Amino acid sequence: MADNDPQVLELETGPDPMYSIIFLHGLGADCHDFESLPNMLDLPVGIPIRFVLPDAPMRPITINNGMVMRGWYDIGFDIDRGLCPDGLEDSARMIRTLLDREEQRGVAAERILLGGFSQGGAVSLYLGLRYEKTLGGIIGLSTYMPATQLFAVESHRANQHTPIFLAHGLHDPVLALQLAESSRDLLSEQGYAVNWHTYPMPHSLCQEEVTDLSAWLGRILTEPPSA
Repeated sequence: MADNDPQVLELETGPDPMYSIIFLHGLGADCHDFESLPNMLDLPVGIPIRFVLPDAPMRPITINNGMVMRGWYDIGFDIDRGLCPDGLEDSARMIRTLLDREEQRGVAAERILLGGFSQGGAVSLYLGLRYEKTLGGIIGLSTYMPATQLFAVESHRANQHTPIFLAHGLHDPVLALQLAESSRDLLSEQGYAVNWHTYPMPHSLCQEEVTDLSAWLGRILTEPPSA
């Protein structure tokens, strides 16, 4: 990869992957944070999948008093989801290179899923709903949709009907449930197919969430891939 491309961890469940899942970690984590995701999910047998887990760039984070850590964008003490936070568009461009690369490796856009946790989920929603090719699905765990002020003019109809999985903890002290609910409502009002779940958990994952995500993926990852 080029020097300006993100470093990634790749995990394949079998040879010649038919699908790719690009999954982005949260603030302060790295590509190994979801290294166990392929084993956690009850994936369809006989359908090889490539998991692409990129590292976010190192950047100072305002809410952490300017401490430098891995983050997809800067975040302050108050989240204004209407605005595009500093660094978000740069990260979206980085992930575009991964989407392009998967296509070059023979995985069509409609067989690529884009998702993430927390900040990673926000980037996935931001880019996925603006992407000019139809994706296989978009996943947002414990996250929200940023840059909503320009969403109406920047969103692309290519992913108007793309399945979207959103899940959030009822007791999340990091990203308030209301942020996720308002994102869900905006998408639903615009006619997007949102599969929405909540769980009695903080800013984390739980087994019930993994089970629900597995079931959702099972409806998308089919053999042969649907057109």
